[in-house]
Amino acid sequence: MTPKARLLLVDDDEKLTNALEIFLSRAGYEVYLASNGLEGLKVLFRSRPDLVVVDVMMPYMDGWAMCQRIREMSTVPIILLTALGQEEDRVKGLRLGADDYIPKPFSLKEFEARVQAVLRRSDKTQYADKPRLFYTNEDLVIDSDRREVRRGGQRLELTATELHLLFFLAENAGRVLSLHQILEEVWGVDRIENEHYVKLFIWRLRQKIEPDPAEPRYILTERGLGYRMALPKV
Repeated sequence: MTPKARLLLVDDDEKLTNALEIFLSRAGYEVYLASNGLEGLKVLFRSRPDLVVVDVMMPYMDGWAMCQRIREMSTVPIILLTALGQEEDRVKGLRLGADDYIPKPFSLKEFEARVQAVLRRSDKTQYADKPRLFYTNEDLVIDSDRREVRRGGQRLELTATELHLLFFLAENAGRVLSLHQILEEVWGVDRIENEHYVKLFIWRLRQKIEPDPAEPRYILTERGLGYRMALPKV
């Protein structure tokens, strides 16, 4: 069986990682394991996974620190596993660069569904059948064929989720998109109640593409309605 994708699981719960390894291997994934953040970074360099799943509470280097370190050098998708139920903990993970989080306990089917959703967003062929998106506005250039975004001639490092969101906004430039429309397009129906996802990822995009994130000129907020991408300027 050809592996679907390479997954790195980083968690000090040996029973959980063993169960996930068996389940995911049977589903066709190639699975790598690590028991803490420091070990996980070493395995990350060796295995070059398509997705990293990181537990928040671990010895030596916790999930927050590992997520931050990964984002300093890679745009690989990250899912956080957390037993922490507080909203601020989830927000912290998304601000640090995670693409999604899964609260414990979870079912194996739910876990695989979340993995598949994140991998779909990173699939480089997902825009192959769509007309080319080529958006230019002042010094910002968005090109779906190349799957790249440039500002002032410099290529920006965006995660797959950030790129998917930005493409969706640019495809609908000039239109106001509600939080629910954005959630359904980028994260799927099962995440429809998590409006903070949109707000946090808009914040992340603005940090990268806006000359002054506090005074955005590309991604505009429409109070009480949603967000609107400014019309392109030739």
